[in-house]
Amino acid sequence: MKIISSNILARPQVLPSTRGTNDKGKRKYDPQDESSKRQSLTTKRQRFTTAQSSSQEQHILCLVKDIMTAVHHKIPKEDKLSTFLKDKIDEKIKDLENDKKELVGVFGKTGAGKSSLINAVTEERNLLPSGSICACTSVMIKVEANMQSEKYEADIEFITKEEWHDEVHTFLGQKTAQEEYDDNDRAIAEKLSALYGDEWRNKSSEELMDDKYFEEIEFLCSKKTLTCGSAKELSEKYVRYTRNGGKNWPLVKCVTVRVPKNRLLQHVTLVDLPGTGDRNKSRDEMWKEVIGSCSIVWIVTDINRAASEKEPWEILERTCSLMGNGGQCQQIHFICTKTDLIDKDEKPAADVCAESKEEVSKQFRKLTKVERHFGRDDYFEVFTVSSKEFLKKNRPEQENEIPKLQKFLQNLNDCHSETKNYVSGALGILSLIQGARSREPGKKADVCNELEEKMRRELEKVNRTMDEAHKALEKCLSEGVEESKTTSESVLRSILYPSNLADGRGFHRILKCAVERNGSYKSEKTNIEIDLNKDIASCLTDCIDDGFNKTFPNDGKRGVYRAINAFSLVTELNQKYKDVELQLTFLKTEEETIKTETNKGVQREKKKVYNSVKTTIDEIMKECYERAAECSGPGTLQDMRDIIEAHVRDSNVFERAKDVMLRKLRALKVNSLKTLEEKMQRSIEMPPVSTQQVCRDL
Repeated sequence: MKIISSNILARPQVLPSTRGTNDKGKRKYDPQDESSKRQSLTTKRQRFTTAQSSSQEQHILCLVKDIMTAVHHKIPKEDKLSTFLKDKIDEKIKDLENDKKELVGVFGKTGAGKSSLINAVTEERNLLPSGSICACTSVMIKVEANMQSEKYEADIEFITKEEWHDEVHTFLGQKTAQEEYDDNDRAIAEKLSALYGDEWRNKSSEELMDDKYFEEIEFLCSKKTLTCGSAKELSEKYVRYTRNGGKNWPLVKCVTVRVPKNRLLQHVTLVDLPGTGDRNKSRDEMWKEVIGSCSIVWIVTDINRAASEKEPWEILERTCSLMGNGGQCQQIHFICTKTDLIDKDEKPAADVCAESKEEVSKQFRKLTKVERHFGRDDYFEVFTVSSKEFLKKNRPEQENEIPKLQKFLQNLNDCHSETKNYVSGALGILSLIQGARSREPGKKADVCNELEEKMRRELEKVNRTMDEAHKALEKCLSEGVEESKTTSESVLRSILYPSNLADGRGFHRILKCAVERNGSYKSEKTNIEIDLNKDIASCLTDCIDDGFNKTFPNDGKRGVYRAINAFSLVTELNQKYKDVELQLTFLKTEEETIKTETNKGVQREKKKVYNSVKTTIDEIMKECYERAAECSGPGTLQDMRDIIEAHVRDSNVFERAKDVMLRKLRALKVNSLKTLEEKMQRSIEMPPVSTQQVCRDL
């Protein structure tokens, strides 16, 4: 049997595709544009190489998959080794089919150029609608590759009818005949008007659930798929599900747009995100989950207001805990758009871009809260772009950095590519089969004993690192609990007694809305936002952010991850046991796979550990808000304030949140060590059976 050459693992660099970017007509010769032309020619050559290498990668993947499928069919069924090998091959094929994409979250206010940026980066001019149409900020749009067909597709995912009923019922149930609808309710009022016109103002929530209102909406289906031959055609069809002015958008949870054969997006998904969560529970939960799953975050703003615009910085501060310690974000890119609008008569565009980068970087360094979640210097970068000029191919790269963004995405895409991992795993399995021909039972026993002893030592190293991390975080938490008891008083007073509403006039209504909505309130018009639970939780999380980041950094290279990555059994044994070298090759590939799985498990669970502070406080505060919501009559405002302050003071919220976090930390350690030990033990203890039939058949 032939073993796949390790040379097959070497792949040329994959660069962005050129879909949909061919310019029409010829351009006149311009000596000043010669540099841009040379650059364009180089880019085209790179893209030609991209197409070749992408095709080659796919060919390699199909070839190796065919080999492994053939091996799977030829393995006899009568012994334990055969079952072991079949299971391993099945695992590799399943991993290949369940490819999980890297998420890039794209934030920015309406008009900042998010849609145009995504169109330019993907080189699909008409993919996302942009321009003067009023955007619906509550609908999340995902953009990914369609590697299965040549069609443009869009999946429209709806909220359930029950969720819509709850949203309407909660809104209408809070009103009385005398009350007017204030600005905080404008978003839901707009949704109701889109679906019902003005009828909703005189009907109950039950009446508004009548089927007649949903005859034209595929409401009972959780998902609707649109298929088109072009990006423009698809955009025209799905726009009514994502834009104000259409009837269906209030019921849409998410839209996923798929671009045919776009290699740049093969393992990457771009997500156009609203700047805040949503009143609807399922949309809000999806928003938080996606932010927590983003590897990269793009903050998009107009270059003319890059440093002075408030909203980008507010988005960063509002979401940093979701994407930092509570997530897995490794890079934040601040993207200044519309460089084509720079007045070059006043100053060269390159100078304006350089100054904007410096101003943005200076402003970013002031965000100490964000810094605590990342703890390194290389996670923030500023880009200057013109989507319009890029699609025209008119602007040199030093003034338009969309090619840099594409390269960054391609590197992310390449790192996540399944080809190398799959081929490496296949090589390990085939090495095991070939090595079985010369395996000596006595030698195997010696190797197993030495491997098991080394595994105990390596596991102890990981255990020791995790214990040290647990103790350090427990110390931070204990100190944080005491500090939070003091800071929470001032935090609560700043919320419950706002200086801009010192006389309480108008604040009664705001606080009443907040307690009816589990402690949260947001007004777009007055820019008043309250999230009591988040602010209470931050009293404790602010105390542990630095320590938590050192233990569970999102780059996956330090802290606990470093200890897991250092776990190694095979390194010193290849020279000592030459006659079982192929079996050790298999074990080495298994070891890398198991460490990767363990690290992913740690990353997944550490998010739950960190977010447990907020979820615990959510639960503790529910009863308090229910009591506060029942207050009525004279003195209601002060009664609500007193109930909230007393509950935070008397219910040991921080001590209880600390205990929950420590329990989850212990569970994370136990489960991680268990994963490492059990999976490595299974790979070490390959069934001691005759392999002659296996080798003869193969």
